[in-house]
Amino acid sequence: MNSNLISSRAGLSTRQALIVTTASMGFVVSQLDVTIVNVALASIGRDLHASVAGLQWTVDAYALAFAALMLSAGVLGDRFGARRLFVAGLMVFGLASAACGFAMDAGQLVAARALQGIGAAAMLPNSLVLLNQACGHDDGLRARAVGLWTAAGAVSIAAGPIVGGLLIAALGWRSIFWVNVPLCVAGIVATYVWIADKKPEQNARGIDLPGQVLATIALTAFVGAMIELRPLGLTHPLVIGGIAVALLAAIGLVLVERRAASPMLPPALFRDGTFSSATVFGICVNLTYYGMVFVLSLYLQRVLGHTPLEAGLAFLPLTGGFLLSNLASGPVVARYGSRLPMIVGALIDATGFAALLFVNASTPVRALLLPFLLIPTGMGLAVPAMTTAVLGTVSPDRAGTASAVLNTARQAAGAIGVAAFGALASHAALGESAQIVMGVRASAGVSVALLLFAAFMARRVVESKRAKGAKAPEAILVKCSRGTQH
Repeated sequence: MNSNLISSRAGLSTRQALIVTTASMGFVVSQLDVTIVNVALASIGRDLHASVAGLQWTVDAYALAFAALMLSAGVLGDRFGARRLFVAGLMVFGLASAACGFAMDAGQLVAARALQGIGAAAMLPNSLVLLNQACGHDDGLRARAVGLWTAAGAVSIAAGPIVGGLLIAALGWRSIFWVNVPLCVAGIVATYVWIADKKPEQNARGIDLPGQVLATIALTAFVGAMIELRPLGLTHPLVIGGIAVALLAAIGLVLVERRAASPMLPPALFRDGTFSSATVFGICVNLTYYGMVFVLSLYLQRVLGHTPLEAGLAFLPLTGGFLLSNLASGPVVARYGSRLPMIVGALIDATGFAALLFVNASTPVRALLLPFLLIPTGMGLAVPAMTTAVLGTVSPDRAGTASAVLNTARQAAGAIGVAAFGALASHAALGESAQIVMGVRASAGVSVALLLFAAFMARRVVESKRAKGAKAPEAILVKCSRGTQH
């Protein structure tokens, strides 16, 4: 990414552009691994003799560790410094990626994927904090920077299947993990060269260990139950037990957080209408996108019979849509606030998923062009607006925690989407092609409903200070800061 180009087009200084570029490198590798694996699933399954459930665990082991540990990673960033946690995350991620490339069976791969998730959890919230620190309190500048940061991550998500297909065709599925190692090394070097080690805030909170444990149990038990639902059945003790454990852990988490001196999920955050609405919005967007990409990867390869490279190229329109809409989102948010782009983006996204309601076993790839353009266009417009809205609700010393809560919810939703939509595409009474087609249609219907709900929730987002009657961001920051002091 050319820093001078960023600076000239986004109004960032050269130093700020370099920080955005560096922070984006961590975001890129963490998001690339969310989707790059999808086109490798068929090859991994054949090579390591993994079942469909095993392939779901390959995707979700990463997403679960990513989601469950981001909350603590955000708090650690507030306490010890965002730069330190960002570098540590890059190191862990690079080592875990190498371990994935050398995995000899499905169990080793799943374990290494979980370790990747730990590294990604340290990187993502703290990369956003580094970006936020660089932009200070300038709302317009932050909106542009967030748009560039989000564009880098969104393009990497969309490019994952394409890059994966090319690497698999040339070097085999293990290469999709090895490619992360030099990227992580470059990110570490750039961080030490361009980003200063800012002194942590004096009032940074401690780790909420009971909350962390309960959150991890709840997420793992629920996603595990969803993954095993199809092979074991709804009435199987392990499925019922997993759902029950998840429910009890979730209830325990709520009770613990209400009484904790330093809660991992500060209740005051969720009392802010903008923060809670934006978080629900992010949940709906991620659940639908990641779940559908998993199902569509199976559809392209197992129903339409495409190779990993051909399947990756079929996702090419996603890349262009994400890039253009993310770059446009920053100026749009700076001019109109967060609410309008979120609503319009969700409606465009829902329209794209609605077009997938009509796919069948003989649908040509060219017929997928329209939904593959509309979905990223809607997401690319809405997600930077959502992120900007969340950052505007908290004081600077809580930025790591707030971004971690938002991204935890989004990544957890992505893991649930893979598990749930994967179950919809695995009906035992049908042949494989028929069940995957049914899964695509059912998943598309669920996605449309969730995105319409997301658009409704976005109506609660408080407009920027330009809006009549809206509280100034400074007032919101003071309110939230006071509400989260313990």
